Amino acid sequence: MAVRTTTRREDPTRPRAGTPPGAFGLIPDSHLDLVDCPPVAALTTLMRDGSPQTSVVWCDHDGECIRVNTMRGFAKERNMRRDPRVTLLCYDPRRPLRSLEVRGRVVSMTEDGALAHLDAIASRYAGRPIRYFGDAIPARFADTEVPVLCRIEPIHVTTLDAEKDECRR
Repeated sequence: MAVRTTTRREDPTRPRAGTPPGAFGLIPDSHLDLVDCPPVAALTTLMRDGSPQTSVVWCDHDGECIRVNTMRGFAKERNMRRDPRVTLLCYDPRRPLRSLEVRGRVVSMTEDGALAHLDAIASRYAGRPIRYFGDAIPARFADTEVPVLCRIEPIHVTTLDAEKDECRR
């Protein structure tokens, strides 16, 4: 089975940030569901010594970039500020032969709108309207944790759909 990859440098005709939803970056429409509140997503950042640090995250996309939320001072937040190179792996455990790997670059990190995004994404994962602080995790954490919204531009994408005997690197 051949794995296929798309890299921005290899194909300058591919859409860049600012393209309409469903066409952003290098992620094919067939795999957009895996970056829009997928059952499982893991974000890998680089520690100061170059070693990888991986965290389970919730993610979605805004039509230009993949969005993840973290908290100010967490290891992944510190790592992304220092080195914006990241990898996000998304898959659905009900369909383990289908996955998406996105290597990208963090293009923005902000506290503005981060809590609203966190509430919205928590609600999507829960399947009903909830507040992140108070419903998803104990409300007391709102006193000490500050959400940070991170936007990741896809640069290199690898997709796998072995159910269809189709891979794209």
